[in-house]
Amino acid sequence: MIVFNDLATQQQRLRPQIDERIARVLAHGQYIMGPEIAELESALATRVGVKHCLTMASGTTALEIALRALGIGPGDEVITTPFTWIATANAIALVGATPVFVDIRPDTSYLIDPEQIPAAITPRTKAIIPVSLFGQMAELERIAELAPDIPIIEDAAQSFGASRHGRPSCGSSLIACTSFFPTKPLGCYGDGGALFTDNDDLASAARAIRTHGGERRHHHTRIGTNGRMDTLQAAIVLAKLPTFDHEIDQRRMVADRYRNLLMEVVETPTLLPGNTSVHAQYTIRPLARHANDRQSLVDLLHAAEIPTAIYYPKGCHDQPSLAGARISGALTNTNRATAAVLSLPFHPWITLVEQQRVTEVIRG
Repeated sequence: MIVFNDLATQQQRLRPQIDERIARVLAHGQYIMGPEIAELESALATRVGVKHCLTMASGTTALEIALRALGIGPGDEVITTPFTWIATANAIALVGATPVFVDIRPDTSYLIDPEQIPAAITPRTKAIIPVSLFGQMAELERIAELAPDIPIIEDAAQSFGASRHGRPSCGSSLIACTSFFPTKPLGCYGDGGALFTDNDDLASAARAIRTHGGERRHHHTRIGTNGRMDTLQAAIVLAKLPTFDHEIDQRRMVADRYRNLLMEVVETPTLLPGNTSVHAQYTIRPLARHANDRQSLVDLLHAAEIPTAIYYPKGCHDQPSLAGARISGALTNTNRATAAVLSLPFHPWITLVEQQRVTEVIRG
């Protein structure tokens, strides 16, 4: 049976390492902020080449704390993309700021279009959150050129392990946030995330906000939250980290096979020059001449017992909860994407035979 995301095979391969890591936590009993937290933070910071990594309860929490550390709140605006999971915009709204949506690129990278950002900037703009979507980084350096005085927070929930022109995701902006949701390329077995920065003051602020605003026990200088990652979840990520690069290589091989099998049959993902991807999803859309044919593909694949997913059937600008957001310019490319995108089964262990079966059904 073809599965959409095969976490079971990964667990079978890593079961001894995972069991050993969990056993250590059970033995020392420090379930909150145990030694695995510091160990993981050090390993992740070293990997992306930044001074500070703070693990978080989730990727959403990391984004919210990043905004709070920057002092962003009511009356402020934060520019982002509407073609993303709602968590990105929710984090902006949760601190009382207004999300400002600009369109994505016209190609199938689905990344925010840097050239649309200047028109969205006002005196109230206090940050930009580009989303490094589907496993590849947004054009952070171009965004910095166009908005040199505005802090950039990379939403790297789907791109940890990727790079752009040799610079790593989570290590290429003032602040970056990632997620360890189980289906991410590097995931735990619950919720978890991390915040990255080279800025000492921002790291200190985020660290305090993560623990109810406390700089030390019983001394709270800020309004904060419970944003800590559980020690058990950190232990699981540590067990997965040694094989992560191998899994990335496998993901790239699987993506290459899909591209070769589906070329000229559907629109396959665009990888921007200079980018590597961890391929968090493999997202296609029908060719322009079949623009209304997504449901037909879904029906064909489901009839063949092949699972699919749609990331995302609705842009954030169309969510009722975000009716107070501001839209800058036309969202033509976003609307085209939400109407057409379809994600296929994708994981490091999908076989060539399984991929051939998927593509045979798509070809009809």
